[in-house]
Amino acid sequence: MTITAQELQELSLQEIGASAFCDRLFEYLTLAGQSRYDESVTQLEHGLQCAHLAEQAGFDSAAQIAALLHDIGHLILDEHAGHNDFLEDDLGHEVVGARLLTRWFGAEIGQPVALHVPAKRYLVATDSGYVDGLSEASVRSLEVQGGPMTPDEVDRFICRPYHRLAVDLRRWDDQENSRRTDAAIDSLETGHHRACECGAPLKVFVDFWLSLLLAELIACQKLLTWDEGGGDVA
Repeated sequence: MTITAQELQELSLQEIGASAFCDRLFEYLTLAGQSRYDESVTQLEHGLQCAHLAEQAGFDSAAQIAALLHDIGHLILDEHAGHNDFLEDDLGHEVVGARLLTRWFGAEIGQPVALHVPAKRYLVATDSGYVDGLSEASVRSLEVQGGPMTPDEVDRFICRPYHRLAVDLRRWDDQENSRRTDAAIDSLETGHHRACECGAPLKVFVDFWLSLLLAELIACQKLLTWDEGGGDVA
């Protein structure tokens, strides 16, 4: 039976264990993530691309998982490009996602997700060229998210823990989307070997399963893309 958004929100890593937990999370992302992020990619593809950019930039597994799951609130709220009213109202997807991720994995993953929308407002206010690189959809959503930060809001934002990672996450989020979902799986396999060599405390065990999750999502997405297009996609 397919896991629902409500069931996802009731998952407890501590109660069901890392393996079963990641199986359920993988199931939800694989199915719910097929909704459209925009005309170019699905929401799952968008998350995979952000995680890949984090990995390419040399960030650790926590940053990569934050990047992968930063828009999980959109999935929970059923916000996607197939709805005519998408982006007309701000339902706080970053807050919805951060509540789940903080409960599951702690602040190092939850807080950058909570701040990735404020980070856009921060960058618009502090980087004069930033807004020129935003997509049409992101410009539209900026209006309902509060617009550029005021100087006081900027001062408060830069005092928040994890604000620097949130800014990096925001920049990965804004990079142009494409149909390409290839990622450096070798580095994830390295994480697998490290976990097997350790005594597998909970955090290491979770890192191991999340690494497998990301690798499996990439492999699954390649199969879905093949099925939809009848072959390789350029």
